[in-house]
Amino acid sequence: MKQRSRLLFCSLALLVKLCCYLDVVAEEDPQPSAGGTCANWMAGAPGYPGHNGAPGRDGRDGRDGEKGEKGEQGTPGPKGDDGSLGAIGAQGPRGLAGSPGMKGERGDSAAIYRSAFSVGLTARVPYPNIPIKFTKIFYNEQNHYDLTTGKFRCNIPGVHYFAYHLTVYAADVKVSLYKKDKAVIITYDQYQKNDVDQASGSVLLHLEVGDEVWLQVYGAEENNGVYADNVNDSTFMGFLLYPDMVVGQPTEH
Repeated sequence: MKQRSRLLFCSLALLVKLCCYLDVVAEEDPQPSAGGTCANWMAGAPGYPGHNGAPGRDGRDGRDGEKGEKGEQGTPGPKGDDGSLGAIGAQGPRGLAGSPGMKGERGDSAAIYRSAFSVGLTARVPYPNIPIKFTKIFYNEQNHYDLTTGKFRCNIPGVHYFAYHLTVYAADVKVSLYKKDKAVIITYDQYQKNDVDQASGSVLLHLEVGDEVWLQVYGAEENNGVYADNVNDSTFMGFLLYPDMVVGQPTEH
């Protein structure tokens, strides 16, 4: 048994030497042999995979690609929040005038609110303490001044204006304007000998329908210097300034 083991060992040793000899010859002669080398014939089992190496450095950036085709239009997005109010802009140029509008409806006639008179004397006033009758008519279209009584009678309630301008001659003048038997204003003018003077007065009065207004010499005979002739006038006038706006309109007279 021992002889066989020695024989086997010697055979293996000879075989190893032969393989080494063949390797040396192969290095000297680069042409490979048909039978291969001892190293290839005696290759061992594959080893285990090695550990992963460290990551390499980043490579250089590549070139930009060609521009792609235009994509399809997307759907509109939701409406955004209202922005803050901007500053007021400069005023623009004035526009052209528009065309005239349609004619309006006819309004109420102003005739229903008319009330006016203007009268004068034709001679000297004969008596004091009675209404002076002005018989020279300048205007009395509504006939609200009565020539027979010398009084103005209110037909439209409201505020009226009255005024008088009297020529003074030969005596002093003291004249008063009456409303409903009560003196409202009194005017006095002292006569200057050989001179012609003027006495005047005016007032605003609120009147109701039926109220009467007139002028008369106030006091004694010596205050009756109201005068008129063909070159000197004494006048009395009045008119409605504005009517009362009450239910129901005043009627025309």
